[in-house]
Amino acid sequence: MRVHNFNAGPAVLPLEVLKEVQAEMLDYRGNGLSVMEMSHRSKAYNEIITDAQATMLRLMGLGDDYVALFLQGGASTQFLMIPMNFCPEGKVANYIDTGAWATKAWKEAKKIGKEYHVAATSEDKAFTYIPKTWKLSENPAYLHITTNNTIRGSEWKIDPDVPAGVPLIADMSSNFLSRPLDFAKYDVMYGGAQKNIGPAGATFVVMRKTMLEKVNPGLPTMLDYNTHVSKGSMFNTPPAFAIYVIGKVLHWIEDNGGLEARKAYNEKKAAYLYDIFDSSDFYQGTVVPEDRSFMNIPFRLPTEELEKKFIAEAAEKGMIGLKGHRSVGGCRASVYNSLPMESAQALAAFMLEFEKNNK
Repeated sequence: MRVHNFNAGPAVLPLEVLKEVQAEMLDYRGNGLSVMEMSHRSKAYNEIITDAQATMLRLMGLGDDYVALFLQGGASTQFLMIPMNFCPEGKVANYIDTGAWATKAWKEAKKIGKEYHVAATSEDKAFTYIPKTWKLSENPAYLHITTNNTIRGSEWKIDPDVPAGVPLIADMSSNFLSRPLDFAKYDVMYGGAQKNIGPAGATFVVMRKTMLEKVNPGLPTMLDYNTHVSKGSMFNTPPAFAIYVIGKVLHWIEDNGGLEARKAYNEKKAAYLYDIFDSSDFYQGTVVPEDRSFMNIPFRLPTEELEKKFIAEAAEKGMIGLKGHRSVGGCRASVYNSLPMESAQALAAFMLEFEKNNK
């Protein structure tokens, strides 16, 4: 029996996709071998990766002025590559800090000696909201945001405006393709695939091609975006199997109504839990209502002892991954794209039952 998987990542994948992968595991479409064994230089694999790239751009409504890459090293490597590539001498890397991963992004720019500026932060209230105003530095190289905050549970509900000529860059790891965005407002979008679009091991980067003209010269080969764009994500061996699964997940999204359908489905799932927060004094959400994430839902119970009991009893009923991040504690339900509605319903029913039995 499959469990209700609320893990923050690696996360639940569509059952239909897993069955497709299972059916092709030993023999991919008559090629006589698994994708895991296939040369990334083969015609069959070239079709897999180019189709995944094209499907991603199509879902985003972007044309051939953008390029989609699949890299390795997770979003954490992108924290380094962004300032290394796009913050030249005399320019300032600008960040909006909404907690944890957003903080790591600007700290990485600092580590490599780039001038940086925190244009806004919600640290004053423990990252429980999204700043509504920000002030850029002089000579900004770019503005970087984190569109969804996996640990704290806040999410940008707008695509922020930036002055003409200032690139907008976003870590979209934990809400990528969960709803429509004005993707064309962004110059670089990136993230780990293991939350909404695939298994662990692959990092997506979607970039406006004109950004390549801004890349700083003399960078190490593997940290230069031009290296990967010029070789179609295959300068070296890519995370081949992960990209294969990503392609299938992207088609699953497209075949099931696209991003508008994902938005409606994801909001409905999240509402099962947020409605309980709003009608109970037993469960406390940790984010101001207008900035609540539709992907990651952290919450607290009256005591830590009750939280441990809640997590243990939920696991006994087949609901896993509900322990909050180690840095903040509490509980957290991640309700990503591929989480079935039935899982959200089961958790909501358990929450009501647990409250009744433990008040």
